[in-house]
Amino acid sequence: MTSYTPIDDDLRTARERARRLDRLTAQHRAVAVQIEEAGRLVADLEARLAEEEDDVSRLEKGGFAAFLSGLAGSRQDRLDRERAEAEVVRERLRGQRTRLQWLQSDLAALSGGLAGLENARQEFDILLGHKERLLVGSDDPRGRELVEISRNLADTAADLREHEEARQAGIEAGHAIGQVLRCLGGARGASTWDLIGGGTIADMMEHGHLRRADEATWHAQQALDAFARELADIGTHVAPAMPEVDTRWFADTFFDNIITDAIKHQRISRTGEAVAEMGRWVGETVDGLASRSAELAVRRDRLVARREEILAG
Repeated sequence: MTSYTPIDDDLRTARERARRLDRLTAQHRAVAVQIEEAGRLVADLEARLAEEEDDVSRLEKGGFAAFLSGLAGSRQDRLDRERAEAEVVRERLRGQRTRLQWLQSDLAALSGGLAGLENARQEFDILLGHKERLLVGSDDPRGRELVEISRNLADTAADLREHEEARQAGIEAGHAIGQVLRCLGGARGASTWDLIGGGTIADMMEHGHLRRADEATWHAQQALDAFARELADIGTHVAPAMPEVDTRWFADTFFDNIITDAIKHQRISRTGEAVAEMGRWVGETVDGLASRSAELAVRRDRLVARREEILAG
């Protein structure tokens, strides 16, 4: 029986390059969409921040707006509230700008990875045609089955690798979400203490936990963005988004007369529930990927065994 080992090796290399081209192209498209979305959010938040800062400026300068505010209640309370609202938008804008920078870095890395792969698909098809001609020319009845097995092995190995990469990205996203939950749990505990009279110390602890939760949320969103790209690579298109941490809490800890401790506690609990739901979705998706990976591993082993059976026969 004619040995096809050299061309089989070339085919495996070419197939890997072709699959890498497909994978990186899909990820490149996914990141481009995410960048477009983040850009729109940044533009919207910039416009909102300009409005909020304008409101603050009018109240600080006095005039008719300040007069109306005085009729409705304490002018200082109104000014504090407007400053807090401006800080909410400012924090969210900072987070979205950071996310946009991360995504642009990811896009640049993907573009670099695509360099040199432009002809990978054509090169693979040429090698397949060459192998097929050799087998047909040899008049070996086992040739066509071996070609099919080789193709299926390459596909299965690539699918298995891609599912494992997606599963790992999901695990990392789950860990990032877990960090958010831990921070919110600390804030919830401090908030409970505040409800029963914890005072300034409880406020300070709650403030620290919430600030860490806000930072952890953006890292979790970055991990979810990466997870979504890996899922897109295997044909599953989703756009998971972390619930927003209400950064008005930062102001609330200083302006306790504006929003009650009970309302703050409810906000923390609701946000924690929403984050936990996202964590459950990630966990279920990771479990599904693990099951599919196990199926692919069984398929790969069967193909390897059949190939060895043919070659040894």
